[in-house]
Amino acid sequence: MPRILVLAAMLALVARPALAADSFTVEPQKIADEKAVFATVESTNVVPARARIGGTVAELSVKEGDRVTQGQVVGVVGDEKLVLQMKSLDAQIAGLEAQLAQTQSDLTRAEDLFSKGTIPRTRFDEARTAFNVATNAHRARIAERSVVEQQLSEGKVLAPAAGRVLKVPVTTGTVILPGEPVATIAEQNFVLRLRVPERHAQFLKKGDSVRIDGDELGRKEALFGTIQLVYPQIEDGRVVADAQVAGLGDYFVGERIRVWVSGGERESFIVPASFIVTRFGIDYARVHKDDKTVIDVPVQRGRFLPRPDMPDALEILSGLRAGDVLVRP
Repeated sequence: MPRILVLAAMLALVARPALAADSFTVEPQKIADEKAVFATVESTNVVPARARIGGTVAELSVKEGDRVTQGQVVGVVGDEKLVLQMKSLDAQIAGLEAQLAQTQSDLTRAEDLFSKGTIPRTRFDEARTAFNVATNAHRARIAERSVVEQQLSEGKVLAPAAGRVLKVPVTTGTVILPGEPVATIAEQNFVLRLRVPERHAQFLKKGDSVRIDGDELGRKEALFGTIQLVYPQIEDGRVVADAQVAGLGDYFVGERIRVWVSGGERESFIVPASFIVTRFGIDYARVHKDDKTVIDVPVQRGRFLPRPDMPDALEILSGLRAGDVLVRP
């Protein structure tokens, strides 16, 4: 008698109706026929921080891997000739100031004597001309000194954009010419640069989604991105495209990552992996029948195809039909 009660209880459990929250209706869906390609982590722009004057690198304030902001000083280039020019101009300005003071005194005296009629008009005009010449000469030397000061200030090499320093090709004491790079900086907006075989070019367009296995970046969950730009030029039989992926990181440049891209569309059955159970090496799905019973149906699973709306999406190759209602085991 107890054995009969146990069997009845088991039958009652099997015949229990499924809850809506624990059920999933199988329907054929259009899915992307994904192909695995390799992409590299690259910056949208790699810009050099160039020296504006020639001279000797006196100071380097950054190294490879450092993060910099726009306008930050990454190095200082010094030129001893500019310092010598500055000292020479300072001496000339000091002499011109003394000459200007003398001509000012002579002009004041000439004005006083001319007003009393002691000296002729020509002497007064000569004194005024000498004062004007001394004034203009003093202004010219000050302007030359300002030019040298500007050249000295241009010895500071500034970061043209915010980002990460990729390379510093010089060391302290290196002699460089105007326009030579002191550091190479990758802008902080990193992208995935895909190179897809040209036979897939017709399936690749702006706005398409791409998928990255979480293991590639040390994460458990998959990452998803969107193609932002498809380059019109084909290089070595491959189409180049840039994809924007959140959480990609901004340190390693040139890192290779496997990316899944769409190579077309096909119909298939996609179910959450939590509705599939494996026993003794065989996969089963619990199907809810119209007679309120639940039976275990063996299925053949395909690949995992995680999506933003279904992180554990699993493709089912056989065993299920459209309209089947699955019950969570």
